[in-house]
Amino acid sequence: MLELDGSRGEGGGQILRISLAMSAITNTPFQLRRIRAGRRRPGLMRQHLTAVRAVAGACGAELEGDALGSTELTFRPGPLRGGEHTLAVGTAGSAGLVLQALLPALLCAPGPSTVVVSGGTHNPASPPAQFLEHALLPLLQRMGQGVLFSLEAWGFYPAGGGRYRVQLEPGRWRPLSLNTRGPVDQIELFAALSNLPDRIGHRELLTARRVLGLAPDEGELLRVSSPGPGNVVLARLRTPQLTEVFTGFGERGVAAEQVARKMARQAVAWRDGTAPVGPHLADQLLVPLTLGGGSYVTGPPTAHTTTAIEVIGAFVDHAPVIEAQPDGNFRIHCSP
Repeated sequence: MLELDGSRGEGGGQILRISLAMSAITNTPFQLRRIRAGRRRPGLMRQHLTAVRAVAGACGAELEGDALGSTELTFRPGPLRGGEHTLAVGTAGSAGLVLQALLPALLCAPGPSTVVVSGGTHNPASPPAQFLEHALLPLLQRMGQGVLFSLEAWGFYPAGGGRYRVQLEPGRWRPLSLNTRGPVDQIELFAALSNLPDRIGHRELLTARRVLGLAPDEGELLRVSSPGPGNVVLARLRTPQLTEVFTGFGERGVAAEQVARKMARQAVAWRDGTAPVGPHLADQLLVPLTLGGGSYVTGPPTAHTTTAIEVIGAFVDHAPVIEAQPDGNFRIHCSP
């Protein structure tokens, strides 16, 4: 039984999600103690419990400690299997974080799967639907996996109520190579609103256009239907090698201009840099890189990145390796 400490590194839910995925993939049982010890409210929350039970359902795992607030979990996986998976994350839970645990496991199953996740599709603390659809999943396709994504309903934090569907056809894993990046050849800008005045989105678009250097007619206002009020401004930057997505979520008491400016500055920093892979995508690619091999170049590794690699290394002897580059970037590579 592999014993893991949930307080290591960044001490958050990523330790749990990576452990679940790697356990199911390698058929290695584990016991995780001090779950989310580094957080204000430690233990399993609704979205973490959903991830635990989702991965358990995909491999017939035996569970101990799968309860709200639990700080210890024992997970004994069985053989992976495809099929239909319908998951309810809850009103404030993040659908994207649940998929971080489940998708890599199902892409190692012997047959196809369909996953329908309901809950928060647009949550400040997790990858939103557009990031999954346009940034992450196309790279999994490039690595040999069949992935089809459909956003069926928007769900903003905290009301939730969103839903998306992911169809998976596992294939032979291929190496990923993202070591150089060409120029950004397209920038698409959107501001989405639910149950809020249009003027908020117009102000965000105006600010983001100025920071990104876009023409006055660029950017689109999207009026979407969702149970509660919500707002996100996002920029989609395309290069010949990949697409990156940057998002800013409206907050009560925070000016629309401030939300848009922060998002746009992150996009500009990536656009004007040389690293192909941004920090959020770098984290999401670690398990696929372990499965398919290859390498990618990113900026300075975050605590999430180094912690995830440490967890992966507990399950396999070929965990990704980080190497500093002369230009200040970092190359992450793996040879399975």
